[in-house]
Amino acid sequence: MSFALAAAVVLASGWAQAQGAIRSVSAGFSSGNEVIRIETTEPLKALPAAFTIQTPARIALDFPATTNATGQGLIEINQGNLRSVNVIEAGGRTRLVLNLNRAVPYDTQVQGNVLFVTLQNAPAAAPAASAAVGATTFDSGPAVSGTTALSDIDFRRGEDSAGRLIVELGNPQTGVDIRPQGRNLVVEFLRTSLPEGLRRRLDVTDFGTPVRTVTATQTGDRVRLLVENTGEWEHSAYQSDNQFVLEVRPVKPDPNRLVQGPKYSGEKLSLNFQNIDVRSLLQVIADFTNFNIITTDTVQGNLTLRLKDVPWDQALDIILEAKQLGMTKTGNVIRVAPKKELDDEAVARREVNKKLEALEVLQTETFRLNFAKAQEAAEALRQGVNTGSGENASTNRLLSPRGSVIADVRTNQVFVTDVASRLEAVRQFMAKVDTPRRQVMIQARIVEAREGFSRSLGVRLGGADLRTIRGGDAGYSVGGTARAAIAGSYDAITSTTGQTANLMTNANTTFVSLPARSGLSGAEVPRFAISLFSPAANRFLNLELSALESDNQGRIISSPRVLTGDLTKATIKQGDQIRFIRRRQAANGQIEDVIETIDANLQLEVEPQITPSGQVMVKLKAAKNRLLRITDAGPQLDVREVQTDVMVENGGTVMIGGIFEHEESQGVDKVPVLGDVPVVGNLFKSRNRDTQKREMVIFLTPYIVDGAATPFQ
Repeated sequence: MSFALAAAVVLASGWAQAQGAIRSVSAGFSSGNEVIRIETTEPLKALPAAFTIQTPARIALDFPATTNATGQGLIEINQGNLRSVNVIEAGGRTRLVLNLNRAVPYDTQVQGNVLFVTLQNAPAAAPAASAAVGATTFDSGPAVSGTTALSDIDFRRGEDSAGRLIVELGNPQTGVDIRPQGRNLVVEFLRTSLPEGLRRRLDVTDFGTPVRTVTATQTGDRVRLLVENTGEWEHSAYQSDNQFVLEVRPVKPDPNRLVQGPKYSGEKLSLNFQNIDVRSLLQVIADFTNFNIITTDTVQGNLTLRLKDVPWDQALDIILEAKQLGMTKTGNVIRVAPKKELDDEAVARREVNKKLEALEVLQTETFRLNFAKAQEAAEALRQGVNTGSGENASTNRLLSPRGSVIADVRTNQVFVTDVASRLEAVRQFMAKVDTPRRQVMIQARIVEAREGFSRSLGVRLGGADLRTIRGGDAGYSVGGTARAAIAGSYDAITSTTGQTANLMTNANTTFVSLPARSGLSGAEVPRFAISLFSPAANRFLNLELSALESDNQGRIISSPRVLTGDLTKATIKQGDQIRFIRRRQAANGQIEDVIETIDANLQLEVEPQITPSGQVMVKLKAAKNRLLRITDAGPQLDVREVQTDVMVENGGTVMIGGIFEHEESQGVDKVPVLGDVPVVGNLFKSRNRDTQKREMVIFLTPYIVDGAATPFQ
């Protein structure tokens, strides 16, 4: 935002009566902060309305119904961060503009007829590190502790089909960040919360402005407004007390302009000449623009043209392009010559500069780095330095062929020796490299859910004949004198017939043994038994029914998190390291035992990258491996792992992967033929049914840490 635009912003003051005149303006230091003292003739009843400009860094204070009694329009300070103070009196009020070296938070305080403006001692690199390219930032004061809620978000149609987005702030010192994003605008209110009723998407297409939708969301400790536009548009913004206004206006193209866009900005002129000398035509433009135009003797030829309402700089380009001419500009002097002549001069100038650079005295400069590592910075300077000669020689963009660089790791200093012009480029390079690295907190959630169901039905059927053991006749008569004995096994038969003694048990007298099996938890199977026997208790028919149904559910949540810097790889792991002996054949043919290790752990490996739009690109590898069993070949692991690249908003959560398993089985064990008999066949079979569901989902949440508390939750 230019100063002319900022000076045109009207701020509501709310003062009801005159405050006299501004008597003096002075500056000093207190507790390490710079304090500007503004004295008026009358006591101040309220703080003056104020606004800030990010580029160039300025703070404007409006004193309504006040005159300038200092006798100066510009007060030179040149102390600390304050360069000067402009005192402007117009329209019954006086505006003080504090011209700063860099934008910093500030605070205002009234004591009688004195206004104190305190500039906080913020690091110089902070604004550059946090501001996006092409963004406009409003910062009306120091950071507010905690968050304040927005009161209202409204949209109206302004003059000339302009869309006006009006936001009622909870605090007039709320920081506001505006940046273009493609064809849209993103407005972020720092340290601000969004009430539930304002979390919505406004469709404002019917207003007939460039704005189509406005979406309000909460992102971390910021409120984010996404303004989606259409067509050609331009925007401006201003703040008055608690009200922030963003205007989006359509850009109406001029049909008379040959070339649209911001390239040409000169005053319009009309030219209509036939077969005019090029030198005379350039003289016409020189008279119109008050520029000094010098033409070389090689500029020759005539030109016919007709231009109407064309910016003079565009007309000059058209003339030069038509005659293959070029120009160089120094101050208000324009030199015109053929392009080939200018190119030859540029090549000759470069050759002379190379020769002068080869003869220039070398200088040495020391750079002490605060954030970057000296060894890495020196290595970046060394890459591509010219070490050869002829066509195979390669030159570095920063160091000359004679330049050298030495890094001192102990003191983290870099010593560069080169010519003065190259040292200036190295100085700018070091200023950009030696900046604090932003921090990112990466949190992953690995959620495992398990659900199982099991049902089993079984039966055991058996019988015993104890008449032989107790002195009776065994078995049953079969055709005359033959008898037959029935039992569950050969051992039970021999005991029944008296061939052997005491071999009869529950196991060998059972005809059908198909009991229900244990469930998922290994619990004991419930059983129900019934026995039919003779009055003498020497013949038995036994029946045992068993049934078990089990159901279980479980959930495991693993939440590894790690804090790292932008573009810095970090790893965190927790688990077991398993050692095992593997036998292998050595080079000499002998068999040897080698101890090997394998990890069974929870591991998170990330490398974040903060994008200019405030999002986080994460290169991630998350793994959760556990030991299943030890085999002869070594340990067997259950591996759960994901590796991907994903872009996430600051404070947002995204699901990056998931695995779902559903296993279902049914089985029937039965005695052939007998198990297929209707109804009665159930005594000769057992049924089993198992269902297991397993699901694993991985979530990722990045937080950009900007001096605030670490978001451990």
